[in-house]
This record gives sequence, structure tokens and C-alpha cells, in this order.
Amino acid sequence: MSEAPLPATWRALRARGRTALIPYLTAGHPTPAAHLEALRRAEVHADIIEVGVPFSDPLADGPIIQRSTFAALKQGMTLPRTLELIGQARPTRPVVLFSYLNPVRKYGFERLLGEARDLGIAGLLLTDLPAGGDAGIEATMDASGVDLIRLVAPTSSAERMRTVLTGARGFAYVVARLGVTGVSARIADDLGATVARVRTATDLPVAVGFGISTADQARQVAKLADGVVVGSALVERLERDGPAGMEKLLSGLRVALDEGMA
Repeated sequence: MSEAPLPATWRALRARGRTALIPYLTAGHPTPAAHLEALRRAEVHADIIEVGVPFSDPLADGPIIQRSTFAALKQGMTLPRTLELIGQARPTRPVVLFSYLNPVRKYGFERLLGEARDLGIAGLLLTDLPAGGDAGIEATMDASGVDLIRLVAPTSSAERMRTVLTGARGFAYVVARLGVTGVSARIADDLGATVARVRTATDLPVAVGFGISTADQARQVAKLADGVVVGSALVERLERDGPAGMEKLLSGLRVALDEGMA
């Protein structure tokens, strides 16, 4: 059996001494056509791509991503249409689907997981599914070959982190700050300690997101983690300046990460 896409990606990155750049884009935002072009442009610079499924009650998201979600919903964007866009993009980078639980329940877990590999979806992150919250879903995910990505809060103890990450695959997604997604002026002072606790709890690669928006912040995080997730800043740039503007920001982040590892 061939190696799963996310572990293969991390292994290749380690061999090159490269930090993963993981952009987040809201499906169908600002329009389905613009999102599709943004996905294609993101592949040039990214190692893994997160695609957010629009949902009517996005409690984990800050104002920028909430605005993008509601704009996409108004245009009729759903989980099935999200999957259609990913299929049209034909991604060569592994895709992590970032969703709340209800859209996936409505679509059907087994149906989604059965279609995922053909679409290039390598992982699924469910923001409102706590560890141990649904043993059936976790068992289905484990048997599917699609990696279950877990969010890890900075307030978690090392013991709690071990519980959260039991059964997780792909990578550990560390939340860089308390609260919702958004743009931050600075990186939290205790981020290094948080990442260190995560590394005692799991052998999975560690990616950090929530609040990272500038090249300097990305460089700082790259000294601590294996991957950097950037969402709100890219979503805002895409809305304001279109796919070309989004790509310019993403390219600058890629250069900053590569320079930081040189």
C-alpha cells in the first residue's frame, strides 16, 4: 500500500529542511470562479491546502472568515459544491477539508470519505468534534485512509494533549492564541512552550495557525513548528485584491519561510 498523502508530504519536507506553508481558503469566496483560481495559484507556493466549508454558525472563526463564509453561503455554496470546486481544481497538493460537524453529517461521513481520495482530500478537520465525542465517527475515519486532524488549544495540559491527539493523524494543528481565527499584531509569548508540550504528547508534525498574518510572524513560528497555517490574512487579501493579490501575499510568506530555514 502506498504511503498516505500527508505523511508522504511531511517526509519530503523534512528531507528538504522545509517548513510547510498551509494556506486556508473559504470555499466559494469571494465567488466560486475566484476561489477556483485562488486554489490553482495557491498550489504554486503551498505544501498543503486547507479548504473551509461554509457553515451558518462558524463559532471558531473570527470576523474575516465569518464574512467570507456568509458571502459564500449567499451564493449557494454547500459541502457538495465545495467538493465540486476541489474536483475542478484537481489539486496536486494534499487538501485538508476544514468543516463543522453538521454539513458532514448531512452529506454522510462514509460518502464523503469514499469520495475524498479521488478529489485529493487527504485530511478532515472538524472544529466541533471533541476527542472521544463520537467513537463511531473516529472509527470510520481511522478505517478510511483520510487523516483526522485535531486542533490543540494553548491552554491544554500535556496530559490533555495526549488525549486529544490519540487517534489523530496527518499533523497536530496548534492554535496559536485563545479565541477565534483572525489577524494578530504579534505571536503569543508562550507559543514555544505550547509547541513543546505538544511534542511531548505526539510524534506527529506540528502546524501552528490562528492569527498568523505577516512574513515576520511566519518566520517566528517556523522556528518552533513544522508548518505554518495562514487563513484570515489570505481570505481578506483575496476579497480585496483578487487571486493575484492573494498569491502575492502567499508568495511573500513562502519566501520568508524559506529564508528563515536557510
